[in-house]
Amino acid sequence: MAAETASGYIQHHLQNLTFGQLPDGGWGFAHSAAEAKAMGFWAFHVDTLGWSVALGLIFILLFRMAAKKATSGQPGGLQNFVEVMVEFVNGSVKDSFHGRSPVIAPLALTIFVWVFLMNAVDLIPVDWIPQLAMLISGDPHIPFRAVSTTDPNATIAMAFCVFALIIFYSIKVKGIGGFIGELTLHPFGSKNIFVQILLIPVNFLLEFVTLIAKPISLALRLFGNMYAGELVFILIAVMFGAGLLWLSGLGVVLQWAWAVFHILIITLQAFIFMMLTIVYLSMAHEDNH
Repeated sequence: MAAETASGYIQHHLQNLTFGQLPDGGWGFAHSAAEAKAMGFWAFHVDTLGWSVALGLIFILLFRMAAKKATSGQPGGLQNFVEVMVEFVNGSVKDSFHGRSPVIAPLALTIFVWVFLMNAVDLIPVDWIPQLAMLISGDPHIPFRAVSTTDPNATIAMAFCVFALIIFYSIKVKGIGGFIGELTLHPFGSKNIFVQILLIPVNFLLEFVTLIAKPISLALRLFGNMYAGELVFILIAVMFGAGLLWLSGLGVVLQWAWAVFHILIITLQAFIFMMLTIVYLSMAHEDNH
């Protein structure tokens, strides 16, 4: 495989199926990275939206099916799996969340399973889903990415939803005055009112950076790890197209080894996203800083 062809292959696999306003004023799908960039802010990554919604529905349907078929007698495989997941998440919430809220455990379960499912799509060979998209659309050049968590738009959206909950519960538990005080009266304080007033800008700067770092770190950690994992799979796939038997054989070994290791990564990243969400919401429920 020539370097130019390999470069084009990698670039094609890293481009989203983007729908937006075309240069001629009409609406349609972008067929190149330049067209997608020209669409600006109001461009939709259809593949990211489609896969994230579809996997969310699969999660809901599976757990609903397990709940409807639940029995106190001999449980089936699906019920056993759901019970293990619920007990695992419930234990994590009890260990890390120190407030009282009926929302946190269901939210944590949803985050863990949903993020895990989106990450798990990365284990499907990189060419299968794009080839299927080309076959269905009839367009041999259409880009299509199936792993939603390799799109920063998806991870940032999820992180800012968590951020909105942090703000909401901070104000609900502490009140608007307590929330503002938390941002302006900590970490530095003084009994002298004039010194305290002088410290307010410093405190606000430090606390604001700490606050805004929470969703940014949540989003970029998940995106960075999954993007790197996908890129390794794409590079291994390039080896299969090199036309060299020994390199293709090495690619088979690397594909298997990285897939096995990647199972740990996709599970760990879903767990970390869930745990940080629980910890951040627990901090939001604390009455004092």
